[in-house]
Amino acid sequence: MVSTVIKIAVSLVWVYCCFALIAPRILHEAYDIRLEAIKEYGPIIHEFDPYFNFRATEYLYQHGAKKFFQWFDYMVWYPLGRPVGTTIYPGMQFTSVFIKKYIMCDRMSLNDICCYVPAWFGVLATFFTGLMAYECTLACNCSNPILDFLWKALGMSNQHEKDATINLPSPWTSTQSYAPVLSFICAMAAMSVIPAHLMRSVGGGYDNESVAMTAMSMTFYLWTRSLRSGEDKSYLWGIATGFAYFYMVATWGGYVFVLNMIGLHAALLVLLGRFSTKVYLAYSIFYVVGTSLAIQIPVVGWSPLKSLEQLGAFAIFVGYQVLQYCQTVIRKKQMTRKDAWKFRVKVAMIACIIGLAVVVVFTPTGYFGPISSRVRGLFVKHTKTGNPLVDSVAEHQPARANSYFQYLQHFCTIAPIGFIMTFIWFGDSPSFVAAYGVTAYFFSHKMVRLILLMAPVTSVLGGIALGRVGSWCLCQFFAEDSNHVSDGIERMTTSKKKRGGKGKSGTVGDNKVTESTKLKWPKRLVAIGIAIISGLVWNSFHSYCWRIGKHLSHPSIIQVGQTRDGKVVYVDDYREAYNWIRENTPEDSRIMAWWDYGYQITSIANRTTIADGNTWNHEHIALLARIFTGPVEEGYKIARHLADYILVWAGGGGDDLAKSPHLARIANSVYRNMCSDPVCSKFTFIQSRQGRVPSPQMTRSLVNHLVSNKFMPDIEVDPSMFQEVFRSKYGKVRVYKIMGVDEESKNWVADPKNRNCDVEGGWFCRGQYPPALHDFLKEGKDFAQLEDFNKKGYDEDYVRQYFDGIHKKEGRTKKSTPEEEAPNREL
Repeated sequence: MVSTVIKIAVSLVWVYCCFALIAPRILHEAYDIRLEAIKEYGPIIHEFDPYFNFRATEYLYQHGAKKFFQWFDYMVWYPLGRPVGTTIYPGMQFTSVFIKKYIMCDRMSLNDICCYVPAWFGVLATFFTGLMAYECTLACNCSNPILDFLWKALGMSNQHEKDATINLPSPWTSTQSYAPVLSFICAMAAMSVIPAHLMRSVGGGYDNESVAMTAMSMTFYLWTRSLRSGEDKSYLWGIATGFAYFYMVATWGGYVFVLNMIGLHAALLVLLGRFSTKVYLAYSIFYVVGTSLAIQIPVVGWSPLKSLEQLGAFAIFVGYQVLQYCQTVIRKKQMTRKDAWKFRVKVAMIACIIGLAVVVVFTPTGYFGPISSRVRGLFVKHTKTGNPLVDSVAEHQPARANSYFQYLQHFCTIAPIGFIMTFIWFGDSPSFVAAYGVTAYFFSHKMVRLILLMAPVTSVLGGIALGRVGSWCLCQFFAEDSNHVSDGIERMTTSKKKRGGKGKSGTVGDNKVTESTKLKWPKRLVAIGIAIISGLVWNSFHSYCWRIGKHLSHPSIIQVGQTRDGKVVYVDDYREAYNWIRENTPEDSRIMAWWDYGYQITSIANRTTIADGNTWNHEHIALLARIFTGPVEEGYKIARHLADYILVWAGGGGDDLAKSPHLARIANSVYRNMCSDPVCSKFTFIQSRQGRVPSPQMTRSLVNHLVSNKFMPDIEVDPSMFQEVFRSKYGKVRVYKIMGVDEESKNWVADPKNRNCDVEGGWFCRGQYPPALHDFLKEGKDFAQLEDFNKKGYDEDYVRQYFDGIHKKEGRTKKSTPEEEAPNREL
């Protein structure tokens, strides 16, 4: 009775400490570290894309959902415009508006809510990551080693429907009673501060990924929950998984990874011999519910059933139906193993023939959607995608070895230990985490931006490693020894009763108790040593994450610098320029700038831009690049028909001149007479006695004249073409008024009669280029990307020359200065 009361008391203390003290503290820290930017700079939006997201949120809040989905924005991509509501993933916008209308109301402005959303959802992502680790360490989900699964997969067992229940021998399971809760705590602690997640979840970073990572973690947790062993109805969690996946689809294009990750795991379960009615129902329910909801998102549409990137999950869904049909018939007819395999092969062949026939019929019609250049770049051996616009973005570059340590730090070492442990304590849920880890590492290695995907799985695997080791350590003090002693006493007592209290049995029991007592203190000393080392490692990791977190919290739109006398100053040139434009230019002004800055100009300056951070129209961006990288006179002739002002980033560093080699390649991909070769090797910086200086072709360009105007010898723009009207405090931004703007072209574009509508009186009315630009546009050639396999006339020779030139260029730059060209956008 006393021992029972003590056990209950200890359990209550344990639960209270974990869930009432430690877990809330971790979640609070996850919130606190993400508020560093807001504490220092106030509630301001960061970077480029977040400004577009905020502007879309404002429009949704002011006009409602119906007008939002019918919003054709003529202030962007001038003169074409863009159908915003049907070309973005609106989940984050709807979430923010919901919070504003029904939770915060008048207590917070919409701007402040958008700034805090990344921090709020960072806390939720932390919580769901902990739940995933908890699910993957429950004894009912991982009591078998992987060899047992492989044994069954090879057909050495007749078990089909029931979950395997062969328990691992002691000490594999006897010291793991604390593992689920400790893994939950450790995984949350890692996810709360890990830089791989912080880089997309700091306050003010109102980007899709800040919400999508929460949706992804929630989807993955619910998927593992639907596979829990020992529960006949756990497959019903597949419904919740489908809804979580729908939210993921609504927030980020990375939903393709989530869909294929679950599909891959479903296929892996078949190979491991774990296919059962429960697994079948869990995946089928998830796929039907998730896909049915996903196609309701306008930007997604029917792509889950057409895009090659998503048809793999559909093929697995069909395969599951075939497998379940086979299993049903086999059970009903009680077939022998040999007959069962013959029947499966026969049905599989029929299904393959039908599938092949469908592919043959639909492929010529162009039914199947292409693989995007970004996705294709993850699988080809090249480090580039073949699209110079995509290749110019810094976050699309391959990850370097030190990138993992930079964003994962000590968990680069801890997570692999947890990965190995998933094979020792194997099961349906641990197998998912193992597959997730391998897949996320593969893709992150191809594109540094995707290190973001490593954050949840690294935290889970690290949490599993620390949780299981920590459980072993705790059991040295609270569980294992007492269990051994009690077992020995029980055996000794039972033996004495059988033999009347005499014989050698008592000696055997005494020996077991003595042996356990001898090993008790060495094990406890080892446990203490492990705890001390773990504490030191965690302290180092924790301090590192806070340092990196402060660095990641610096918004690119405001910079911190030092004057020559050492005074710290805030460089707010970009907002200064945008505010000047808003206050000193007519409302119908059109601002020409490189596509990076379009989101900020439209949102802050409230002026029409030629292009923004979206990449949906390669040819239009190439026209803009041609204006900047072509000769001054040619650039002026085009610009006067499109814009009233032109804005450039100057002042060195990653300014527009440093980026211009990328611009030249983008322009040349459509206007082939811009450069002598696809990589524009003559449009670059060259070494001279004065250091790195522009090449002759770059010197003649408009961008060089606008950036270096009166700063460099013999560089001065013609005031009859461009007149400088603004220069920011620290020279980071220069704004020029375009002289002699063609008002006829401007009025022609503004006339609604000159727009092409999909239906008469409809809202989808695309603008057109003014007639004065037709001769320039005829010189271009539509860019055929690598994924355009349904189109004829694919420009294979050009792409091959592009790759050859890029490889030669990379070979040279590896031995030279670190950064010859500044990326379009920073990570």
